[in-house]
Amino acid sequence: MGNQIEHELKAVTFEEAFMPHMDAAYNVARWLTRNDMDAQDVVQEALLRALKFFHRFHGDDGRAWLLKIVRNTSYTWLKQNRGKELPIDLDEDIYLKETDAHNPEANLLKKDQKQKIFEAMQKLPHKLREVLILREFEEISYKEIAAIAGIPVGTVMSRLARARRKLLASISDDVALPARLAHAFRQQRTEQLCA
Repeated sequence: MGNQIEHELKAVTFEEAFMPHMDAAYNVARWLTRNDMDAQDVVQEALLRALKFFHRFHGDDGRAWLLKIVRNTSYTWLKQNRGKELPIDLDEDIYLKETDAHNPEANLLKKDQKQKIFEAMQKLPHKLREVLILREFEEISYKEIAAIAGIPVGTVMSRLARARRKLLASISDDVALPARLAHAFRQQRTEQLCA
């Protein structure tokens, strides 16, 4: 009976520690696997691994711990399924604002721009794409990214700078970048000019 109570306490703690980060886990898996269904499988497998090794979790940062497992699970999946990656299905509804619902031209332009950015990001090497996703889309700190990827903070910073440069170089001037990413590019250029 003591084990059952302990298991229930761990299950509650597991849920508290990781369930708030499910969207981030899925987003990371989605960008790394490039497929919705595979991302769902990766996240499910990552959660099983997290539960199995939950006794090693010391309550530090549930988000970083889970995303590290998702990252590793994604790369394991990629190694096992390297040759059979499926085409990418974009859900354009998440990119369209309600205010644009009655403007087909604006919708088409936004969809085209999002597609260009998405394609440019998919062309980035995995190591560069993962730090860009973690920083710009999941808003994770450099320190947390370093912990997730198992690399020094300086390497995170240099990979992020290279990813931003490559992404910017691969998209045309007529593509409007998302605000956070555009700000990051401007800030990086300013830092380069001041150095």
